[in-house]
Amino acid sequence: MRYYPYEEFRDDTNKLVASLLPTHFDAIVTIARGGLILSHALAQGLGVRDVRVVNTRLYDNAVKRSCIEIMNSCSLEGLNSVLVVDDIADSGETLREVVRHLEAQKYGTKLVTCTKKKKKSSVFEPDFWIQEASEWIEFFWERDFMPI
Repeated sequence: MRYYPYEEFRDDTNKLVASLLPTHFDAIVTIARGGLILSHALAQGLGVRDVRVVNTRLYDNAVKRSCIEIMNSCSLEGLNSVLVVDDIADSGETLREVVRHLEAQKYGTKLVTCTKKKKKSSVFEPDFWIQEASEWIEFFWERDFMPI
Protein backbone atom coordinates (compact mmCIF):
# COMPACT_ATOMS: atom_id res chain seq x y z
CA MET A 1 0.00 0.00 0.00
CA ARG A 2 1.28 3.47 -0.91
CA TYR A 3 0.18 6.68 0.81
CA TYR A 4 -0.58 9.59 -1.54
CA PRO A 5 -0.09 12.88 0.38
CA TYR A 6 -1.72 16.24 -0.24
CA GLU A 7 1.46 17.85 -1.57
CA GLU A 8 1.76 15.23 -4.31
CA PHE A 9 -1.96 15.58 -5.07
CA ARG A 10 -1.56 19.37 -5.44
CA ASP A 11 1.45 19.06 -7.77
CA ASP A 12 -0.18 16.34 -9.88
CA THR A 13 -3.44 18.29 -10.11
CA ASN A 14 -1.57 21.33 -11.42
CA LYS A 15 -0.03 19.09 -14.11
CA LEU A 16 -3.49 17.80 -15.06
CA VAL A 17 -4.89 21.34 -15.21
CA ALA A 18 -2.04 22.38 -17.54
CA SER A 19 -2.75 19.38 -19.79
CA LEU A 20 -6.50 20.02 -19.85
CA LEU A 21 -6.50 23.82 -20.23
CA PRO A 22 -6.53 23.85 -24.04
CA THR A 23 -9.93 22.09 -23.94
CA HIS A 24 -13.20 23.75 -22.95
CA PHE A 25 -15.57 21.67 -20.83
CA ASP A 26 -19.21 22.57 -20.24
CA ALA A 27 -19.24 20.47 -17.07
CA ILE A 28 -17.35 17.98 -14.96
CA VAL A 29 -18.95 14.67 -14.01
CA THR A 30 -17.32 13.26 -10.93
CA ILE A 31 -17.45 9.62 -9.92
CA ALA A 32 -18.20 9.65 -6.19
CA ARG A 33 -16.66 9.24 -3.87
CA GLY A 34 -13.12 8.85 -5.21
CA GLY A 35 -13.31 11.62 -7.79
CA LEU A 36 -14.92 14.30 -5.61
CA ILE A 37 -11.80 16.04 -4.28
CA LEU A 38 -9.99 15.88 -7.63
CA SER A 39 -13.08 17.21 -9.43
CA HIS A 40 -13.33 20.17 -7.10
CA ALA A 41 -9.66 21.01 -7.62
CA LEU A 42 -9.95 20.62 -11.41
CA ALA A 43 -13.12 22.74 -11.49
CA GLN A 44 -11.20 25.52 -9.72
CA GLY A 45 -8.19 25.22 -12.03
CA LEU A 46 -10.24 24.99 -15.22
CA GLY A 47 -12.88 27.56 -14.26
CA VAL A 48 -15.74 25.07 -14.63
CA ARG A 49 -18.75 25.90 -12.44
CA ASP A 50 -21.00 22.97 -13.43
CA VAL A 51 -19.94 19.87 -11.45
CA ARG A 52 -22.25 16.85 -11.52
CA VAL A 53 -22.08 13.55 -9.66
CA VAL A 54 -22.52 9.88 -10.47
CA ASN A 55 -22.43 7.61 -7.41
CA THR A 56 -20.95 4.16 -7.86
CA ARG A 57 -19.71 1.31 -5.76
CA LEU A 58 -17.22 -1.32 -6.92
CA TYR A 59 -15.00 -1.60 -3.84
CA ASP A 60 -15.77 -2.08 -0.17
CA ASN A 61 -12.55 -0.67 1.28
CA ALA A 62 -9.88 -2.65 -0.64
CA VAL A 63 -12.21 -5.58 -1.47
CA LYS A 64 -13.61 -5.61 -5.00
CA ARG A 65 -17.30 -6.49 -5.42
CA SER A 66 -18.53 -8.84 -8.13
CA CYS A 67 -20.18 -6.01 -10.10
CA ILE A 68 -20.40 -2.24 -10.16
CA GLU A 69 -23.44 -0.50 -8.74
CA ILE A 70 -24.49 2.86 -10.21
CA MET A 71 -26.69 4.38 -7.53
CA ASN A 72 -27.62 7.66 -9.17
CA SER A 73 -26.71 9.64 -12.23
CA CYS A 74 -26.97 13.02 -13.88
CA SER A 75 -28.23 14.27 -17.21
CA LEU A 76 -25.90 15.43 -19.99
CA GLU A 77 -28.71 17.18 -21.87
CA GLY A 78 -27.47 20.38 -23.52
CA LEU A 79 -23.79 19.67 -22.83
CA ASN A 80 -21.26 19.47 -25.68
CA SER A 81 -18.10 18.48 -23.81
CA VAL A 82 -17.78 16.89 -20.36
CA LEU A 83 -14.77 15.87 -18.28
CA VAL A 84 -15.43 12.58 -16.42
CA VAL A 85 -13.21 12.34 -13.33
CA ASP A 86 -12.21 9.57 -10.92
CA ASP A 87 -9.23 9.23 -8.60
CA ILE A 88 -7.72 6.08 -10.16
CA ALA A 89 -8.29 3.62 -12.98
CA ASP A 90 -7.58 0.58 -10.81
CA SER A 91 -9.46 -2.20 -12.56
CA GLY A 92 -10.88 0.43 -14.95
CA GLU A 93 -14.33 -1.11 -14.65
CA THR A 94 -15.86 1.90 -12.89
CA LEU A 95 -14.77 4.37 -15.57
CA ARG A 96 -15.75 2.01 -18.36
CA GLU A 97 -19.24 1.44 -16.96
CA VAL A 98 -19.85 5.10 -16.11
CA VAL A 99 -18.82 6.14 -19.64
CA ARG A 100 -21.17 3.49 -21.09
CA HIS A 101 -23.93 4.69 -18.77
CA LEU A 102 -23.47 8.34 -19.80
CA GLU A 103 -23.20 7.51 -23.51
CA ALA A 104 -26.49 5.60 -23.25
CA GLN A 105 -28.22 8.96 -22.72
CA LYS A 106 -27.64 9.54 -26.46
CA TYR A 107 -27.08 13.31 -26.25
CA GLY A 108 -23.89 13.08 -28.34
CA THR A 109 -21.85 14.74 -25.60
CA LYS A 110 -18.09 14.41 -26.03
CA LEU A 111 -16.73 12.62 -22.96
CA VAL A 112 -13.10 13.09 -21.90
CA THR A 113 -11.87 10.94 -19.00
CA CYS A 114 -9.29 11.88 -16.38
CA THR A 115 -7.73 10.21 -13.33
CA LYS A 116 -4.71 10.81 -11.11
CA LYS A 117 -3.36 7.32 -11.50
CA LYS A 118 -3.81 4.28 -13.72
CA LYS A 119 -2.78 0.67 -13.26
CA LYS A 120 -1.36 -1.37 -16.15
CA SER A 121 -4.08 -3.95 -15.53
CA SER A 122 -6.87 -1.40 -16.06
CA VAL A 123 -9.41 -2.42 -18.72
CA PHE A 124 -10.02 1.29 -19.45
CA GLU A 125 -7.41 3.84 -20.54
CA PRO A 126 -8.30 7.34 -19.31
CA ASP A 127 -7.66 10.15 -21.81
CA PHE A 128 -5.59 11.97 -19.17
CA TRP A 129 -3.70 10.57 -16.18
CA ILE A 130 -0.49 11.46 -14.34
CA GLN A 131 1.13 8.34 -12.90
CA GLU A 132 1.03 4.60 -13.25
CA ALA A 133 0.32 2.73 -10.03
CA SER A 134 1.46 -0.79 -9.25
CA GLU A 135 0.01 -1.15 -5.76
CA TRP A 136 -3.04 -0.13 -3.73
CA ILE A 137 -3.09 3.66 -3.28
CA GLU A 138 -4.29 5.19 -0.03
CA PHE A 139 -5.19 8.80 -0.86
CA PHE A 140 -4.74 11.45 1.82
CA TRP A 141 -8.52 11.94 2.09
CA GLU A 142 -8.91 8.25 2.94
CA ARG A 143 -6.41 8.34 5.81
CA ASP A 144 -6.16 11.91 7.10
CA PHE A 145 -9.84 12.38 7.96
CA MET A 146 -10.59 9.14 9.77
CA PRO A 147 -12.62 9.38 13.00
CA ILE A 148 -10.53 9.31 16.13
